[in-house]
Amino acid sequence: MPRRNDIEHILIIGSGPIIIGQACEFDYSGAQACKALREEGYRVSLVNSNPATIMTDPEFADATYVEPLTVESVTKIIEREKPDALLPTLGGQTGLNLSLDLFSAGILDDHDIEMIGAKPDAIKKGEDRELFKQAMVEIGLDVALSFSVHSLEEARDKLPDLGDFPIILRPAYTLGGTGGGIAYNREEFDQMLRQGLDASPIGQVLMEECLLGWKEYEMEVMRDYKDQCVVICSIENFDPMGVHTGDSITIAPAMTLSDKEYQLMRDASFACIREIGVETGGSNIQFATSPENGRMVVIEMNPRVSRSSALASKATGFPIAKFAAKLAVGYSLDELQNDVTKETPACFEPSIDYVVTKVPRFTFEKFPETDSTLTSAMKSVGEAMAIGRTFKESFQKAMRSLEIGLKGFDAGKLTGDELDSSMVRAGVKRPSAERPQFIFKAFEIGMTPEQICTQSGIDRWFVEQLNQIFLLGKELAGLSLKDMDTESFRRAKEYGFSDRQLGDFWSCDPSEVRKAREEAGVSTTFRLVDTCAAEFEAYTPYFYSSYGDENEISRSEKRKIMILGGGPNRIGQGIEFDYCCVHASFALREIGYETVMINSNPETVSTDYDVSDRLYFEPLTLEDVLEVYHQEKCDGAIVQYGGQTPLNLATGLQEAGVNVIGTSPESIDLAEDREKFKQTLDELGLKQPQNETALLPEDAKAAAARIGYPILLRPSFVLGGRGMFIVYDEKELEGVVKEAFAVAPGKPVLLDKFLEEAIELDVDCISDGETTVVGGMLQHIEFAGVHSGDAAMVLPPHDLPEEVIEVVRKASHALADALKVVGLMNIQFAIKDGDLFVIEVNPRASRTIPFVSKAIGVPLAKLGAKVMAGSKLRDLGFVEEIHPRHWAIKESVFPFNRFPGSPIVLTPEMRSTGEVMGQDEDFGMAYAKTQMAAKPSLPLSGNVFLSVKDSDKEKALEVAQGLASLGFSFYSTEGTARFLNDNGIPSESILRISEGRPNVADLIKNGKVQLVINTPLGLIPRRDENDIRSEAVLHGVPVITTLGSAFAALDGIRSLKDRKFSVKPLQGY
Repeated sequence: MPRRNDIEHILIIGSGPIIIGQACEFDYSGAQACKALREEGYRVSLVNSNPATIMTDPEFADATYVEPLTVESVTKIIEREKPDALLPTLGGQTGLNLSLDLFSAGILDDHDIEMIGAKPDAIKKGEDRELFKQAMVEIGLDVALSFSVHSLEEARDKLPDLGDFPIILRPAYTLGGTGGGIAYNREEFDQMLRQGLDASPIGQVLMEECLLGWKEYEMEVMRDYKDQCVVICSIENFDPMGVHTGDSITIAPAMTLSDKEYQLMRDASFACIREIGVETGGSNIQFATSPENGRMVVIEMNPRVSRSSALASKATGFPIAKFAAKLAVGYSLDELQNDVTKETPACFEPSIDYVVTKVPRFTFEKFPETDSTLTSAMKSVGEAMAIGRTFKESFQKAMRSLEIGLKGFDAGKLTGDELDSSMVRAGVKRPSAERPQFIFKAFEIGMTPEQICTQSGIDRWFVEQLNQIFLLGKELAGLSLKDMDTESFRRAKEYGFSDRQLGDFWSCDPSEVRKAREEAGVSTTFRLVDTCAAEFEAYTPYFYSSYGDENEISRSEKRKIMILGGGPNRIGQGIEFDYCCVHASFALREIGYETVMINSNPETVSTDYDVSDRLYFEPLTLEDVLEVYHQEKCDGAIVQYGGQTPLNLATGLQEAGVNVIGTSPESIDLAEDREKFKQTLDELGLKQPQNETALLPEDAKAAAARIGYPILLRPSFVLGGRGMFIVYDEKELEGVVKEAFAVAPGKPVLLDKFLEEAIELDVDCISDGETTVVGGMLQHIEFAGVHSGDAAMVLPPHDLPEEVIEVVRKASHALADALKVVGLMNIQFAIKDGDLFVIEVNPRASRTIPFVSKAIGVPLAKLGAKVMAGSKLRDLGFVEEIHPRHWAIKESVFPFNRFPGSPIVLTPEMRSTGEVMGQDEDFGMAYAKTQMAAKPSLPLSGNVFLSVKDSDKEKALEVAQGLASLGFSFYSTEGTARFLNDNGIPSESILRISEGRPNVADLIKNGKVQLVINTPLGLIPRRDENDIRSEAVLHGVPVITTLGSAFAALDGIRSLKDRKFSVKPLQGY
């Protein structure tokens, strides 16, 4: 059946801000769906609160709403747009839950909107733990023994029926295992169950027999209205059950299933998708098998495009989201052509002749107080993927793609550590980000594969493979470069050893290894990802590197530019940089260049097969990048768009003969080098805070004494404020200085005089070397001291006089000229007592570029790429700064609920995972929208817990007076309560947590507090303060830790009470 003609207008709901468990893979799926549906002639309306996405670019939908993902907000959009259908399966758990809420509220029926792709009953059956279990039992599939409970009492009653601890807890309708975990005793059980009931939108938790140590598999499946089903990809978890699949190393295709076991799992997958009732589209089904007796159980199903769908798409070249959208509007799989082969229909199951390894990326260093053990609740913030002809090659490439100092399968940070056998055994046993490194150490101390397998629960086949890598590495380390012949090189490459690893074995440069290897006839070749194991010709140039096989690169005479992506997402370097890379590709293709994308992140739009002319799924190391550059005969490379990862390669690339286009590496270095930069500022007559550079911790102490406290301490050449601290005295400095030096070993640490209560401003500019235009000025809502990636920002500046803005504008132009910027530039200014200070300049794309582009309606990243390639801003029609007539506010989203025990405070070290955007003609309403989108929303009535440090009390009084006039009541700790009462604001004194009961935590738990305003006394909140904030986060109560945010919240609440909430598409601004 061809496309449906009874619907004309489709609404797509996005997934909102990047959070743990729901990252940029849904930008990839949403962008694909928008393209697919518009290709078919449908009108598409899109709603998503995340400005850092490609899908929210105005050209991807007919009406693009960057608005909160709430029932109220989407109802307004529905009333305005009047869509015929809603596609709920492409916005992750957020989009699915919101679609169900709209259905349950009767809004879809009221407006005659059909849910396509998956019906409400199918979603409920797949997501409700009890309904799913019953459905599986009815069709004869085995499930783990489990009970769905709605209260602690009910759960305790069921405990005897489940047998002994440990017990797995899985809340319903959540993502990434939120609120779940493994309870090993009754105390943990009670605590986790309460958390799970709070986390589940329907207050339901599945308590399940523990299958710890079982093998875990996933099947990515599609179905059409003709009931044709296909398996797109089988995926096997390296880690046994007990680790969330998003936190496990995973391998595609499944490596240890026999053909019979695979067919049984395939049949069970089809039975599952049919029974749940997913009529069209993709689903992800998870299985576990017992290593002892082969018993197979169904764990769960996602009746939507999932995180694993992006991995399966990139692993096979099969565009799951695109086909899911087309199936939802009436097509069948046999009517859709495979884009890669252009011969086979989509009902042909992909077949691959290589191995794909995905490795998660963690940032526990940002949350040092939290337990880093991996459990069924997801904690990773990103992932890298690698492709190789063998598992060994794929695994080693994946390890070096992580960008955490690993060269492959090695001991990493454990290298040289003298660990006793009990520590190594414990490291092998405990699921953690470092477990592969502990396995390497286990081989070093003589543990056998069998012992490691028993200790870890990891399948013997994988352990044997890693042992073979270890043994060959040991053998190679005993040789020299002269000893290597063709067969030795070929074997080393089949095992995934890079030239750098081999060079380290033999104490020589990787270039010498490369030269000897090529002379021995072992050259790097590139192979196609073709969906069909080379059975048909592939038309999509999507490549991975290997050795010894036929080279499948087809030559082209067109001019080519390489774009270096950002690698795995991490806090400080995420989707915003991928957004810029995608725009670079679009822009360069428009002006006649072929684009060559190199990246290792499977979640992204940049690694979609049709975004660039050629895609290389490779680690972002100097060795791998140079190989692609030279074989493709590129004319230039862009390193300024992928964040710090490609910038760190800039000098090495240039030295190797790469033409780095745009701002030169010398200019980038000038901005990073403290002494050279100081000289530049002096020549321009611009100030910066008094500063010094230290190469040793002892130097830092002396430098701080000369500058005077408070001091801002930060390592050089890092992104995301890693190791950045504000210290108020020598004792605080001694506590953190070693950590600051450890972040970038061998690099200097920078010390700046910290400008307390200064106003911070971010400025994004574009320059072509002759003309400079300010793209946007963003004023931080919080005072100085909060990392720009975590700060709430408003464009245009909301309370700066025009004469100050003009000074900032002139300084920005002067800096662009002095640094010879060609492309994008970000400058951070501070304004203190009327004086302007330059904090830092980054002559590259910043993380605010997508937000600014949406706010002003100009694609800055696209223009920047064209300028780098030689275009002039005058010819591109962008020579004047744009002043929006509305307020655009960016707010950050934090993962504090994932890392219990970590300080809930905004500091110079970035800890947010994502962002949302609020826009309105009214400042307060724009801010209120950001809080609705970031969650929890601002309250309109109730009680405020207010407790602030003494220096904040006068300003906090203004906030309290405003909130009191809006009808709020107050609870405060003793000192703040006395101050408020003395100033005419009635406030009830309440005990701190450490002072006895009932205390503020009890009030929060009992629903008596609707807003917490609590400013910290020092750099790290005291334990009492943090416990209060943790309770508020757990119970969905807004927490405000800065006075700037408190004033903005007051404006927001006032606007929500006085004004009508309205929505507007980007195309309407």
